Parts: sequence; C-alpha cells; structure tokens
Amino acid sequence: MKGIILLKCICDETRFEILEMLQKNKELCVNDFVEKIKKDQPLISHHLKTLKNCGIVKSRDEGKKAIYSISNDQLSEIVSNITKASKKIPVLCNDGSCC
Repeated sequence: MKGIILLKCICDETRFEILEMLQKNKELCVNDFVEKIKKDQPLISHHLKTLKNCGIVKSRDEGKKAIYSISNDQLSEIVSNITKASKKIPVLCNDGSCC
C-alpha cells in the first residue's frame, strides 16, 4: 500500500520536476524551483508541502529560507531510476492523448 501512496504523491508533473531538481542538486529553496520551473511560488510551496507530508522531502531552516532535500538516499535513487527508465521508453503518443 505504501508504494501506491508514493506513486500517487510523485505522479504530478510539477512534483516530479521538483524531485528531479533535488536529485541533481541535493538542496534547493523555493525560489530556486520558482526560477527553474517557471511556476508561481504559492503553487511550488503547495507541491513541496505535499511532498513533505508524504515523507519524500524534508526541510531545514537556513535563516529565513527553508532548504529542501529528498528525505533519504533510497528515494533519491528511485527518482533517478524513474528518470533513466523514462528516457528508454519510446514515445508512444506525440499528441499527448494518452497522458
């Protein structure tokens, strides 16, 4: 059952993009995500809160900033493996109708 919850939590495109960024950079603040993903800060904060509530990311305070990271190495490896696997999957629908 926990696997299903994990997948539901990371299946959102923005949340997975956040996780990919964290997997590559180890630690980032909200402004880093806003700048790279080009989405509003409240939306990014909402997705970070969701990921944190699921136990996928953790945060620490650094002055007035919250610094986020993936909560453990196993989850970081899962993100990396999903990213690698997705590059090997042939594009089945270019018009987006299957997604």
